[in-house]
Amino acid sequence: MLNHEFNKKFLLFLVFLLIVSYAYTNWDWIKLSLFGRPSIEQLDFIKAEADSEQRSRVITREEQITTEVFERVHPAVVNIVATTLTMNFWNQVIPQRGQGSGFIIDDEGYILTNNHVVDSAQKITVTLGNNKKVKAALIGRDASTDLAVIKISKRYVPKVAKLGNSDDMRVGQTAIAIGNPFGLSHTMTTGIISAVNRQIQSEKGGFLFDLIQTDAAINPGNSGGPLLNSNGEVIGINTAIFSRSGGSQGIGFAIPVNQAKRVAAQLIASGRYNAPWLGVSGLGLTEDLSEVLKLGFNEGVLIVETIPGGPAHKAGLRGGHTDLIYGNMRFSVGGDVIISINGKSIGNMNQLIQEINRHKVGDILEFKVWRNERYVNLAIALEEKLA
Repeated sequence: MLNHEFNKKFLLFLVFLLIVSYAYTNWDWIKLSLFGRPSIEQLDFIKAEADSEQRSRVITREEQITTEVFERVHPAVVNIVATTLTMNFWNQVIPQRGQGSGFIIDDEGYILTNNHVVDSAQKITVTLGNNKKVKAALIGRDASTDLAVIKISKRYVPKVAKLGNSDDMRVGQTAIAIGNPFGLSHTMTTGIISAVNRQIQSEKGGFLFDLIQTDAAINPGNSGGPLLNSNGEVIGINTAIFSRSGGSQGIGFAIPVNQAKRVAAQLIASGRYNAPWLGVSGLGLTEDLSEVLKLGFNEGVLIVETIPGGPAHKAGLRGGHTDLIYGNMRFSVGGDVIISINGKSIGNMNQLIQEINRHKVGDILEFKVWRNERYVNLAIALEEKLA
């Protein structure tokens, strides 16, 4: 009799444990069935959102700077669609569209961008920050600097970008890019100035000098957009990326804004850029070449030829007069060796071209040259290249 009572109680206890275990395991579903769904106000993440709105948000100084720069500058940044007409396989005319970026630099509606963005375009359409699309006219472009100016009606101008001073840049400073990568309007990326005075080959086969290198992400569609400093001033025009995949890999290049100012001013005033020209061909010295010529120094540019009628020829700079076979090259030697320009040492042809491009037609430069075992000073006025 006692065993029967014990077994009965033990069985009830097991049933009770099973019920409790089931209820514990499935309590959420049981509660939902008994009491129904909760109200929106009862949800924890909604209550947390209400609490967070009452607390002050912590914003770092860096976040504040980039946010303010974007809000201040992005209305001046535009998306550019350039339409060109091409022939297909059946000799039918079809339109092709390319995209890029640009930014407004004047109240009259002038927009600075890259030459390769609008090159050969029959129609240019600009999309403003408010998504309004307006037609733009090509004012001028220059392939050698990869810069172009287009214009919209001044009544559509929402904001003008402030141009800074690219000569004040330092490696390590903040760099902020705004543009339309892959057509995604008004995208901002940040990084630093990684290097300056870079040189790359342009799409047309020429070379672009004095470029700013940045790790701010720059992708197709960013071309022509502004590179900004922490004050929201334009310090460069995003123009190219180094990439094996077609996307950003942390190496982007921008044209310094000081160079862009000079080019843009001439494009607006005359529709073309008068590039400064020295009128020489030359060869950078090497240790071996210097030894062959018995110069006693290894840096400078040996003038091989001066173009008749050019500024260097008229100023008295002398080219070579004796042929020399050096390696697999044949050229004239015996001419002047450029040592410095305006006191700045010149070590090779790239440095010579860079220094000339930093000036404008009409500037008078002081050249220090080595001639007949002595130094000679020459003043040469840069001219526009002969046709």
